[in-house]
Amino acid sequence: MNESLDFSPYLERWALQPDGEPFATHSSRLLPVRHRGAAAMLKISSAEEERFGHVLLNWWDGQGAARVLAYDHQALLMERATGGRSLLEMVKRGDDDEATRILCQAIERIHAPRPGPLPELTPLERWFDSLYAAERRYGGLYVDCANAARYLLETAREQRPLHGDIHHGNVLDFGERGWQVIDPKRLYGERGYDYANLFTNPDAKTAQAPGRFERQLEIVVAASGLQRRRLLLWILAWTGLSAAWFDEDGSREETDAELAIARLALASLSREG
Repeated sequence: MNESLDFSPYLERWALQPDGEPFATHSSRLLPVRHRGAAAMLKISSAEEERFGHVLLNWWDGQGAARVLAYDHQALLMERATGGRSLLEMVKRGDDDEATRILCQAIERIHAPRPGPLPELTPLERWFDSLYAAERRYGGLYVDCANAARYLLETAREQRPLHGDIHHGNVLDFGERGWQVIDPKRLYGERGYDYANLFTNPDAKTAQAPGRFERQLEIVVAASGLQRRRLLLWILAWTGLSAAWFDEDGSREETDAELAIARLALASLSREG
């Protein structure tokens, strides 16, 4: 069956015109469309967490995030990123530091206080089960990661809605509107969590380049205003969690890459005493 047929009900319901070829990610099917003459993207998700993320994206109301034009339990219609810049390409050109600053600015925008009630969100303390399972199974470095997570969650501060998956492919150029986020996970917790993922992206080679971790640490601390030691703890907790997820998927190379960054964070914490 032609995959584009799956979009048909939404093309009719939301009066859309196809404007490009469909493509797929690991959990979604996407189709460039026109909506009332403007460029938009239709996304149909199979993963529950992706669909829940539509609610938070809508709550941000285009302030630091892609504008939501319509959504239901399965599909999302949002404005399309039509700008020509790419954070991934920026890193490839040698502008890794500038890309990190842009990512920090994007996080700051979505973390800004907003009026009105919050949408239903997943508390961050419910997000770490896989890390605790890895701690019990493997011990070692996972123990340090899990202890960091417990401490941070027990002493949580500066809590707000979180994106949950900030990286170079989830902050896009929307032309005149600048850099905006897409694809949130709909979490709620301490803001430091959203910065930790920057240290393992955009790829293992970049993340593990000599001196890169220390340089990015200084950039993120300066841009975010986070306490250096607490940020290091979030990096330690996050990389352990991410490694545990990759381990569950049987992805050995990715697991090792995450743990390599965890070791850098742990070493930095040890030096600071």
